[in-house]
Amino acid sequence: MQKTRFQFNKLQKRLRHTVGDAIADYNMIEDGDKVMVCLSGGKDSFTMLDVLMNLQKTAPVDFELIAVNLDQKQPNFPEHVLPEYLESLGVPYHIIEKDTYSVVKRVIPEGQTTCGLCSRLRRGTLYGYAEANNVTKIALGHHRDDILETFFLNIFYGGKLKAMPPKLLSDDKKNIIIRPLAYTREKDIERFATFKDFPIIPCNLCGSQENLQRQAMKVMLKTWDKQFPGRLETIFTSLQNVAPSQLADTKLFDFVGLTLGREQEFDAESAGLDILM
Repeated sequence: MQKTRFQFNKLQKRLRHTVGDAIADYNMIEDGDKVMVCLSGGKDSFTMLDVLMNLQKTAPVDFELIAVNLDQKQPNFPEHVLPEYLESLGVPYHIIEKDTYSVVKRVIPEGQTTCGLCSRLRRGTLYGYAEANNVTKIALGHHRDDILETFFLNIFYGGKLKAMPPKLLSDDKKNIIIRPLAYTREKDIERFATFKDFPIIPCNLCGSQENLQRQAMKVMLKTWDKQFPGRLETIFTSLQNVAPSQLADTKLFDFVGLTLGREQEFDAESAGLDILM
């Protein structure tokens, strides 16, 4: 029992550290912010809310938290679970009821991936709520592994070198999205969720359907993490150390306009070079 408590405390400290670092590095939360914590009922968003509530007590800035869940009217969705849990925490919350489930089922043919349309509908609804309620930051529960999976998905299937940024200004510039778990490993979140025994609600919108491409990335990353410890950390670090002149995007670097910078005639003798005649 004592060993288990020690392991939990160590894990909790690590999570608070990684979240705190991400918030500080990207200035995710500022004094006076009203942060909307998007709660899906999954392990990631439960963990994000837990850590942010604890950081709120010790943070050098004052900020407000509100937990928001979008009830998409999925069949057999346990509507009582989240309100009961959030009331037990004493955190302000709001449940948005919008039947996006029927829209997705009507528009997407049977057997095709529903995630794209589902996420767009969900995002639009949450953005609208944030604007109407003076929310200054929208916190999503994407973790480090999500970011790396997206990075490789874009490389392998999209032909783009991009991932998910820890902080993002929406296209219409009306909302700022933050990802406090950007530095946090999924395996730490899984362990934390088990320790805390969160009331996890699975997403049944897709039924047994899996997003095969993302699942393939997840398997690849887990294999690398097991065979080559530290590799995922190094790959993520590379996303923070981009050298445009060493890539090939003419929009990011002026390869066409490169010119020599020799201001005077090269003197081989003064350079210490022997030239054979």
